[in-house]
Amino acid sequence: MQTRFILINTSHAGNVGAAARAMKTMGFGDLVLVAPRWANVLHREETIGRASGALDVLKNARIVATLDEALDGMTHLCATAMTPRDFGPPTVTPRAHFEALSKIESAASVGGIAFLFGCERFGMSNEDVYRCHVCLSIPSDPKFGSLNLGAALQVIAYEWRLALGAYAVQAATTEPVLADAQQVAGMLTHLEQGLQAIGFFDPQAPKKLMPRLNQLFNRSGVTAEEVHIIRGIAKAMLQSAARSEARVPTQTLAAG
Repeated sequence: MQTRFILINTSHAGNVGAAARAMKTMGFGDLVLVAPRWANVLHREETIGRASGALDVLKNARIVATLDEALDGMTHLCATAMTPRDFGPPTVTPRAHFEALSKIESAASVGGIAFLFGCERFGMSNEDVYRCHVCLSIPSDPKFGSLNLGAALQVIAYEWRLALGAYAVQAATTEPVLADAQQVAGMLTHLEQGLQAIGFFDPQAPKKLMPRLNQLFNRSGVTAEEVHIIRGIAKAMLQSAARSEARVPTQTLAAG
């Protein structure tokens, strides 16, 4: 289904860039601006900076004079407003509407869906809201429900992407390699030496410290890389203890 994001009378160039970035992260690219404050808004430094690399969205974006031009080819119009309008379309959350839309038999025949956003200061006009099939309201704290334009668009784009079919979460490129028993044993020996060197572990009264640490590392599934980290800590403890012992004779002679 064709998806279009329409910004009406946008006054801040940075918000246009933020909108482009939000769209690109969710895989959308059809952006139309209706009579923005700046005629060159798509090329302004602040716009490009806030886009953070979504330059293709800005390059393909269009600026039109009227909402009628922006709605060309769109058959399902979604206004975005926090406050319901008298005599206006039903006000629902994005997720609820998208779920209902997916169940309608005619949804597949929808030529295109447009999400309309008003200017930053006043939002959408009643006239523009009345033209829409639904008014999407992001569920937020009633005491502070004002969202930045870019943030609001990001929420709508995310919910719509979920409804269309979310992108798969990228798995780690490499799986961690668990340390084998020999590596764990060598690490524990090294760690024991380091703990003795700093006076934390008394071999005469072990109280099962090392077996407990052994079980701790077994439960955690320590990796080979983590073994190197622990052994590095043990090495540092031994070196620190050795330096302390080397300083003791000098301090004793000076005191004498």
